Amino acid sequence: MCKGLAALPHTCLERAKEIKTKLGTLLQKPDATIDFIIPYPEKLEKPPKAQKPSPEEALQWRDSLEKLLQNPYGLASFRSFLRSEFSEENAEFWVACEDYKKTKSPVKMAEKAKKIYEEFIQTEAPKEVNIDHFTKAVTMKNLVEPSPTSFDMAQKRIFALMEKDSLPRFVRSEFYHELIK
Repeated sequence: MCKGLAALPHTCLERAKEIKTKLGTLLQKPDATIDFIIPYPEKLEKPPKAQKPSPEEALQWRDSLEKLLQNPYGLASFRSFLRSEFSEENAEFWVACEDYKKTKSPVKMAEKAKKIYEEFIQTEAPKEVNIDHFTKAVTMKNLVEPSPTSFDMAQKRIFALMEKDSLPRFVRSEFYHELIK
């Protein structure tokens, strides 16, 4: 198993360098497409008060992260909560993956794949998400030929992490209790 650089067997290190080289080649931006990059917003504001969910709807979120993330107000509230805990990268990654899956153009898909990889997946990325080495390796392999499912495994791992860890904390938070009043 590949752990730290000092402990890497020679073949594992060679394989890591090979993957890094292939990924670096794949992720090179063509000069003609630089202007087409769509940045992900740093902060997502809460929707207007008129879109605030009923307490009954918000109560459903404690049992379903999927329902929470599908509701614009719920997602904004959840992200605000995560921001207050300095752990919003998981929700940002999930949103970026959802946007990525909707991309039709292969050129734009490759651009978005590069941005997601650099922002969330690569080691020491600015908003690196906590995924295991196997998931990271599979994701990197998938990026050799980007497709709508390239980030599926990583997105599922992050969803499970948010469901197990972040959602219970959110449900106990003042953010959530304000919604169900």
